[in-house]
Amino acid sequence: MTIEVCAYSLESCINAQAGGAGRIELCGGLGEGGTTPSAGLIELVREYVQIPLYVMIRPRGGDFVYDFFEEEIMRKDIRLAKKLGADGVVLGVLHPDGTVNVERTKEFVELAHPMKVTFHRAFDLTPDPLKALAAVIETGAERILTSGQKAAAPEALELLSQLSQKANGAIEIMAGAGVKPTNAAILKEAGVHALHFTAKAFRPGRQKFFPTGISMAGEIPDERSVMYSDLALVEAMVQTVAE
Repeated sequence: MTIEVCAYSLESCINAQAGGAGRIELCGGLGEGGTTPSAGLIELVREYVQIPLYVMIRPRGGDFVYDFFEEEIMRKDIRLAKKLGADGVVLGVLHPDGTVNVERTKEFVELAHPMKVTFHRAFDLTPDPLKALAAVIETGAERILTSGQKAAAPEALELLSQLSQKANGAIEIMAGAGVKPTNAAILKEAGVHALHFTAKAFRPGRQKFFPTGISMAGEIPDERSVMYSDLALVEAMVQTVAE
């Protein structure tokens, strides 16, 4: 079973590889749930990391219905990820009614070739997961990242099992959201093909002085702490699924 680490920094990517992870999803925009990372970060991660690298293609936070200009940005970012040596990209496009935009997603999949494509958790905002499964298969995407349409994947074992069976080898089902070494075994038993997690940990930042009552983000992590993927958590996850 592949362990994919969702990473927001070069440090996290290095820890993911050192801990035995099989793949990295590289993101920016932590507070928005993941957006396209900078070109500099992609290039440097590719220099230091040899395991498969998938780059998030998401021009902003919010929903997954994009306008003409946002789609143009996504095309540019897909081409750039390919140029910088990524193995794949992570994206998802929906219609206003929440159904999968097969036409646009398929276009992006073809543009990404020979890179592979993961359809991300936009899947979890669709009204009918089985119809969405068939639609994503039609796009040519390689896998679906999903929490089983729950806040956390361990709460959706029945649907995750159903999706894995219905996929029938046509696409991979990767469970993400709330995934930890302590619940990896039950997710593995559900039949999913891969697990996705951040191996999240925090440490104090280097800056010592902060004025009171001011924050750039207004949420955790704020400027006083740094989030990273913890090597020990990655190792624990890899060991758990290997047992």
